[in-house]
Amino acid sequence: MLIKGYDDGPLVAGEPLMTRPGFWSNHLMGMCDDGAGHPVPEWFGDDGADADALSEVLFDPGHWPVFRVPAAEGPGVVVVYRNQPGDYGIDYLLTPPGRSSTEQLTDWEGDLAENGLTWHELVRIADTPVHEAEGAADPAARLLLVLPLLNDLDLPAAAPARLGAALAAAGSPQDTVTHTAESLLAHLMGRSRHDADWASPLSGGY
Repeated sequence: MLIKGYDDGPLVAGEPLMTRPGFWSNHLMGMCDDGAGHPVPEWFGDDGADADALSEVLFDPGHWPVFRVPAAEGPGVVVVYRNQPGDYGIDYLLTPPGRSSTEQLTDWEGDLAENGLTWHELVRIADTPVHEAEGAADPAARLLLVLPLLNDLDLPAAAPARLGAALAAAGSPQDTVTHTAESLLAHLMGRSRHDADWASPLSGGY
């Protein structure tokens, strides 16, 4: 697998990891906020052993998992686990339509930079898979993959239910899924907001 700017990285297709126990807790648990700071893998239907075992695969410096989220309408996203010793991060790359290149949108090293996408843009990406292309095709998984990019000044009322449905589809228990969705959104919406002149990276068109 080749991605411009990652010539020295041992990139591998990450999509097969999404169905393994422990994946979603590794990908999302660090963004949870339950008011006490104690999220657990069980929120995502995992247990601690699953999460630990999968983390050894996800964060292996010898393999950098790549998760592709191509979109039929507008730009898609590529998520790269950049397991560079001393320079670890999760990079989120924008893939303009009709182009094979990617453009870095933001990265997450404990928290995301201020770049991000609106909820409606995330839903558009989630709901418009390119079935003939390589990458994640399930809308629920696609939404969860790109969820860390959420940076919206006006989150719609339907967002928690949509996120909860995606989490449930990915294995989160029904009795805690609402709390998990609310905890994720509480963290994401707690980020510093853009000023009134902020425009989404997608708003300029490609």
